[in-house]
Amino acid sequence: MSERLLKCPLCKSGHFLNHMELKDYAVSQENFIICRCNSCELLFTNPRPTEEEIVPYYDFPDYFSHDDKSKNLTHWLYNQIRKISIQKKIRLIEDLAPIGRLLDYGCGTGEFLHEANLNQWKVVGIEPNPKAREQANLKLDKKVYSTINEIKTDTQFNVITLFHVLEHIHQLRKTIKQLIKHLKPNGYILLAIPNHESGDAKNYGKYWAGWDVPRHLYHFNSKSMEALGKEFDLSLEEIRPMPFDAFYVSLLSEKYKGNTSFFGSYTKGLINGLKSNLSTERPGDYSSNIYIFSKK
Repeated sequence: MSERLLKCPLCKSGHFLNHMELKDYAVSQENFIICRCNSCELLFTNPRPTEEEIVPYYDFPDYFSHDDKSKNLTHWLYNQIRKISIQKKIRLIEDLAPIGRLLDYGCGTGEFLHEANLNQWKVVGIEPNPKAREQANLKLDKKVYSTINEIKTDTQFNVITLFHVLEHIHQLRKTIKQLIKHLKPNGYILLAIPNHESGDAKNYGKYWAGWDVPRHLYHFNSKSMEALGKEFDLSLEEIRPMPFDAFYVSLLSEKYKGNTSFFGSYTKGLINGLKSNLSTERPGDYSSNIYIFSKK
């Protein structure tokens, strides 16, 4: 049985309306209703699959974050971009905090934590997917757990990262509260999320791959992210763009639109990704952004 939410999963407001209907192009071809909170502007799937029911929706070859092997050109491009992005993420966390303890929630196959470990960070990962967790533990000497409850309650981290993970978490408020408890005073929590108001989202509409229903339970914009900070007493320090995401998302969106031409889909995807990046006017306008919060 799917579950129906009676309150906004972020701000707990009971005032929300049906906003749009979206299709799962990747796996089931099912349609899902997206609601919009009148208070914080969060978009969320409602009703949605339960935590148990959603597992099969992740079981498809193109779900790249659970596999580090390149199976096709799109996957190869994803892995090349991921390598560059990892180095940028390492530089980012080292600009924010002295080398210390790092928790990556939803660490996938562990590439980011592996690189951070090489840079002398004391790393811990959380990854619920068994296959991805197994690959991560091979890289990290069994420092990756299935849930946050496996981490000792008194363990605290200088930096906690969730890169394209927040939108997947069923127990949103509970998980954020748990993470904050594990964050040192003046520590940083980094949340990378897709932006449903980006140029590529507006261009592709219902075909925008960033919707990724039902795996993405929530869809954020700058206002809902600011509301998140206020809701959990976090200070928003900075917003960093993730410009590569517009290209990857546009390539997938072309596929969902039915563009089967190899050359045509890649050309259009790259052009539309570039257009999206060039259309930005302020931090937070990109296809995906990293919101950097500090603990007050």
